[in-house]
Amino acid sequence: MRLQPARTFIVEPRLPAPLEPLRRLARNLYWTWNTDAAALFERIDRELWRATNHNPVRLLQLVPEGRLRELGEDEGFLEHQRRVLEGFESYLKREPLIEVAGLEQGDTIAYFSLEFALTECLPNYSGGLGVLAGDHLKSASDLGLPLVGVGLFYHEGYFRQEFSPDGWQREVYLDLDPAMLPMEHVTDSAGRPVEVAVPFDGREVWAQAWRIDVGKTPLYVLTTNIERNAPADRGITARLYGGDNEMRIQQEMVLGIGGVRLLQALGIEPAVCHMNEGHSALLGIERIRAAMERFGVSFAEARLPVTGATVFTTHTAVAAGIDLFSPDLLRRHLGHYWARLGLDDRGFLDLGRTRPGDDGEPFSMAVLGLNLSGYRNGVSQLHRGVSRRLWESAWPNLPQDLIPIDAVTNGVHLPTWVSHEMGELFDRYVGPGWRDDPLHANWMGVYDIPDEELWRVHERQRQALVLRARRQYAEDLMRRGLPPGDPESGAVLDPDALTVGFARRFAGYKRATLLLRDLERLARILGDRERPVQVLFAGKAHPRDDGAKALIREVVQVSRSPEFRGRLVLLERYDVELARQLVAGADVWLNTPLRPLEASGTSGMKACANGVLHLSVLDGWWWEAYRPGTGWAIGRNQVDDDPEAQDAFDADSLYGLLENEVVPLFYDRDAQGVPRGWVRRMKETIAAYAAQFSTSRMVSDYAERAYGPAAQAWHALRAEHLGRARELAAWLERVRAGWEGVKVYAVEDDGSEVRPASAPVAVRVQLYPGPLQPEDLQVDIVYGRTEAGRELRVEAVAPMAFAGQQEDRLCRYEGEFRPGAGGRVGYAVRVTPRHPHLPPVISTGLAHWA
Repeated sequence: MRLQPARTFIVEPRLPAPLEPLRRLARNLYWTWNTDAAALFERIDRELWRATNHNPVRLLQLVPEGRLRELGEDEGFLEHQRRVLEGFESYLKREPLIEVAGLEQGDTIAYFSLEFALTECLPNYSGGLGVLAGDHLKSASDLGLPLVGVGLFYHEGYFRQEFSPDGWQREVYLDLDPAMLPMEHVTDSAGRPVEVAVPFDGREVWAQAWRIDVGKTPLYVLTTNIERNAPADRGITARLYGGDNEMRIQQEMVLGIGGVRLLQALGIEPAVCHMNEGHSALLGIERIRAAMERFGVSFAEARLPVTGATVFTTHTAVAAGIDLFSPDLLRRHLGHYWARLGLDDRGFLDLGRTRPGDDGEPFSMAVLGLNLSGYRNGVSQLHRGVSRRLWESAWPNLPQDLIPIDAVTNGVHLPTWVSHEMGELFDRYVGPGWRDDPLHANWMGVYDIPDEELWRVHERQRQALVLRARRQYAEDLMRRGLPPGDPESGAVLDPDALTVGFARRFAGYKRATLLLRDLERLARILGDRERPVQVLFAGKAHPRDDGAKALIREVVQVSRSPEFRGRLVLLERYDVELARQLVAGADVWLNTPLRPLEASGTSGMKACANGVLHLSVLDGWWWEAYRPGTGWAIGRNQVDDDPEAQDAFDADSLYGLLENEVVPLFYDRDAQGVPRGWVRRMKETIAAYAAQFSTSRMVSDYAERAYGPAAQAWHALRAEHLGRARELAAWLERVRAGWEGVKVYAVEDDGSEVRPASAPVAVRVQLYPGPLQPEDLQVDIVYGRTEAGRELRVEAVAPMAFAGQQEDRLCRYEGEFRPGAGGRVGYAVRVTPRHPHLPPVISTGLAHWA
């Protein structure tokens, strides 16, 4: 039998008085990016620190009392603790580094994400989306932005990866106890756990909250694993990306609806909500419901301030990556909920469709997010265009260039991802400001680092990576039952060889096996005795993606071939700790996605910040970042319609770059053994990319372009108990009803076929406003170059002025524009609704063109 305890309770470690500050330091994730703070905990017990997966709360619970007493009398340790505590206190008290126009005193931004990657001991993340979310919170803390995170706590986390003897990925789930993690139960003034109810089909599911402090930024995570819930409901938040579509919709209800209710229970009314992907899109519906009940307004009236105050970020590059739900599933789980909003089935379901009224189209949370947000963005400049093409059916009246999806290119939190030794170099030559405010740091100081010093630091990073890889590889072989004498357990990796890193989620479009396309050619590259090369792979496949698991097995099987053994290695148990060592210790970072399917990619940014050279297809962030003299571009700046042909061309380009440029440059050493040309590229890489592709820059972009305008819209439309929102809703209803009556009758200019550059072009328009008034309409000249096929590429917009109205109600508008460049230029006339109180962040989607 399995004996169950009658009751459980938490035993807090008894610390000597001088060590009490450790308790507070352990509960704030400041130590995840302050290497001095992490070193303090490692100093307590190095092996235990590693065994607890770098978890200071668990470390303090397990360390023997004798060791604690010893440390309490160790002057060196206490001085180290004093230094860390002083830095921590100074960090928390520091004034904000950013001012955001539009944010008022007391405003809060709520950032919702289904996953957050903050540290390896909190495995509530699967990959890039979570890493980006975690880095977002850390940089918000650095900048002093008033932001809170909202997510879920998965008590089984995301899986730990293991390989079977034949190389097939197996998933092992953990049992995570919040009491042993750096998080705190959220309680009310009476000490009771804060709980919120989420309405399901005929029942309520309750969720409790935990708080994770990320520097100055709190992250609240919800769990349904509490006693008052039925067993099935307790499992809703068990696993990240576990289960089927029904489990996914349930998780998204807890995140979106439960997350907003949690903030309300805590007395937090966010001025801005940011959806990191569509998983949290129901937050918009819940905010609308709350406004309807509070102010006694209609759905349309409450929708305006909520939409204006919501930011939506899409990370998706293909339709297949979007969660779609059947109408029946939505009705079963949310039908009772939307009925309370005064909506019928179609009224709600159309909010998640690109073609309203099409009952055959499934419901998309991403489309719901697009429809309930005022600012929308992709995550790189290239991805903005991809997103506009992907979602163009949601704006049938707009050309792609004017679809309201912007771009905020992703970044990385530099103090988290730059290695300790490289960070110390930056402290000396760039200045310590690079850690908290990299955009204003003196990155030109990188060129003052002596070549020998930078190279030795990097060599130590590579050697540390090889030692780490050897140790883990041996442990994994033992776990699989392979004896020490097995051929697979021979010498693994060379600490002095050119090391290529490839670590990311395994998915078909990421083409992890592109490097393996010509094994004979690869064997010659890796097997050169004079100029050896080695490749380190790491990454997980989604538990239900057998195609990606097959790619992992292919890499494992190739690695066991005699010609690749010890030179091509796939490491198990990929997590953020292994990622940190890989991006610091590799010489080259390889990225081979099938363009244009990589929305951004951030692993290369992390590597570049460490001086690792990037070797990548021109996709995602590298499309806008690449320049000669830093890393290398694989293939061409174009997309081949035939994926097989694209693979063949890119593989040949990759091998050619390795053979003719990468390997020769790495091994071109001077008398001191320093590859001067390589080090020059390292410096160029750091100076060009570290600050520009940091989350400090990214969060600052969001603050200026999204959060500030969203907060302005929130305050404006909520004024006078939503009086302005009521006025705008009535106006929009009138405009929509009369929009088809608006007709453009004539567009005229001087008719010149050829004109001097920068000479003004005068345009006159006559239109009939139908039942609307001239003040309801905005008329603009939209102009730019025309390409093959005479399609207009929109480059600028010039407003036209109202010039009068005739007795027959025809209206005249006049305006001019100045073409900025030579060649064939075209223009069109656009008519859109206009209201003096309509915030710029709200798009009506209505337009007439002439």
